[in-house]
Amino acid sequence: MSFTQDLAQATAPLQRQIHDMPFNRELAEGRLDPETFQGYIIQDAHYLEGFARALALAAAKAPDAPTVAQLSGSAAGAIAVERELHAHYMGLFGVSADDFAKIEPSAACDHYVSFLLRSATTGDFPEAVAALLPCFWIYRDIGREIAQVSGDANPYAAWIATYSGETFDKSVERMLALTDRLGARADDAARKRMHRAFARSCWHEWRFWDSAYHRESWRRPAA
Repeated sequence: MSFTQDLAQATAPLQRQIHDMPFNRELAEGRLDPETFQGYIIQDAHYLEGFARALALAAAKAPDAPTVAQLSGSAAGAIAVERELHAHYMGLFGVSADDFAKIEPSAACDHYVSFLLRSATTGDFPEAVAALLPCFWIYRDIGREIAQVSGDANPYAAWIATYSGETFDKSVERMLALTDRLGARADDAARKRMHRAFARSCWHEWRFWDSAYHRESWRRPAA
C-alpha cells in the first residue's frame, strides 16, 4: 500500500460523507439552488487566494528545484482558476468586483485558509504538503464522480469540467506522487504529522461545503 493509499483508507468514512453531501448530490443533478452556488463560488474565490499563498509558502521549503517549480506552478494555477472559473460564474450571477469585495470570507473559509497557512509556515515540508493535498485530490475525485452522471445541460457544467478535466488531473497526480515520495522517506513521527494534517484538511473540505450549503457565515453573540 502506498502512503497516499494509507491516507485514503484512514479517512475513507469522512471522504464518503463528502461525496454524499447534499451540496454535491444536488450539484451533480443540476438542481443546486443558484443562490447557494453563488455564495459558494464567492467563498471559493476567497479560499483559492489563501490556498495559492499556502502553496507558495510550501514551495519555499521544498528541497529541490523541480519541487519548487511544481508547487509554484500549482499556486499560479490556483490563481488562474480563481480568475477564470469564478469570473464566469460571478458574471453569470451578476456579482461585480465591488460586490465581491464587500463579502468577507466565511468562518469556514477563514478557518480552512488559516490552517493551511499555519501548516505551511510552522509545519515541516511533508506536513505542509499533506495539508494541501485534499484540495487537489478530493476535488478531482468529486469532479470525476459528478461528471459520470451529469449532462451538458447542467448549469454548473463549467465547474464540473474544470475539476474532472485532464489538466487538473495531471496536477493531482503530481501532488500524489510528491506525497508518496515524502511519506516513504519520513520516519514514524513525521508520517503521523502528515496523517494528522491530511485528516484535518479533509474535515475542512467537508466543513467548507456544509457551510456553503447552509449559507453560514459568522455566528454572532446574542444581543
